[in-house]
Formats: sequence, structure tokens, C-alpha cells
Amino acid sequence: MLASFAGRFGRVEPRRTATAFVIGLLSDIEVKTCWQLAEQAGHARPDGMQRLVYRAVWDADAVRDDLRQVIVGRFGDPDAVLVVDETGDLKKGVHSVGVQRQYTGTAGRIENAHVGVFLGYVSGHGHTLIDRRVYLPVSWTEDRDRCQAAGVPDGVEFATKTELAADMITAAVDAGRAGGVGRRG
Repeated sequence: MLASFAGRFGRVEPRRTATAFVIGLLSDIEVKTCWQLAEQAGHARPDGMQRLVYRAVWDADAVRDDLRQVIVGRFGDPDAVLVVDETGDLKKGVHSVGVQRQYTGTAGRIENAHVGVFLGYVSGHGHTLIDRRVYLPVSWTEDRDRCQAAGVPDGVEFATKTELAADMITAAVDAGRAGGVGRRG
């Protein structure tokens, strides 16, 4: 299955690291940081995993579309459902994308966090995540300098979590109708 994504990496090194990264994510190791994933892969240091996440050139949306195509092709089921969920990641600083004091179910209260909205595909054959969006609060989308410093593309505007979920559902349904192929941002 990982061969389905190989063409998204222009060089062999990130392709191999991406394979080891995914294998690590699917492993039984409890904590899945770049250090632990590197150790799982037999690497002495986390540099390769960190480079994959922070510097390697690859199109995450294209990989998402490839994944969606693989899932529909191998596990497609007319009784499958799409499940939306959000999760927060507690943060201490203010520079990570989308971070502000906001409610997160992770803590069960208002905390300094960033929040992601996720779309899962669930069928009798299994389940997997097939899309994701970072929730950017108004405090972020109205501060273009802050967005630019954090690498947020210029065209990104405020959207509620519900709007992010609806966009992901629409994209997944459209892609399913087109045989698993399709791209929405």
C-alpha cells in the first residue's frame, strides 16, 4: 500500500523515511514522537523523521487524496459512514499554528491549545482517518503577519469547525463519486 504514495516524494531518502514513519505510527509503541519513531525504525537519531515533518518537500493534500483512493478501492463499502471529530493539542507557547486559549475536549476546559478537525472513514472492513483541517481562530485569521510567520497560506480565511467538517465531507463524497480521485483544499 505504501507504494501508492511513493511518487509523492521526489527523492528516495524522504520516501524511505515516510515508509518508516508510517510503520512506526502503525506500531504498538506507546509514544509516537520523532525520537520514538526513529528508534522504532532503527535510526540512531530523529533527524530524518524531523526533516520529513518540517523540511521535506511533499504535498500533504495529494497524499491525502491518494489515501482516499486506496481506502475507497480496497475498503469501499456502500454502508460506510464518515465520522467527524475534533481534538486539541495543549501548547505552552503562542507560535504554533492556531494556538490560543480555547476550549479543548482533550483537557475538558479552556486551555492554551491548537485544535484540529478530523474526518474518519468507518466500514465493516475497518476505519481510518482520511482528512484533516487545522482550526484557525479569528485571532489568527485577522493577523496576517502572524499567519505568514507561521507558514499559513495567504488565502486561508476564518472557518468554523462545522464549516471545516462540511468541506471535508463534501470533498470525500465528491471524491468517492469520482472513484476516489479529487482534490479540495
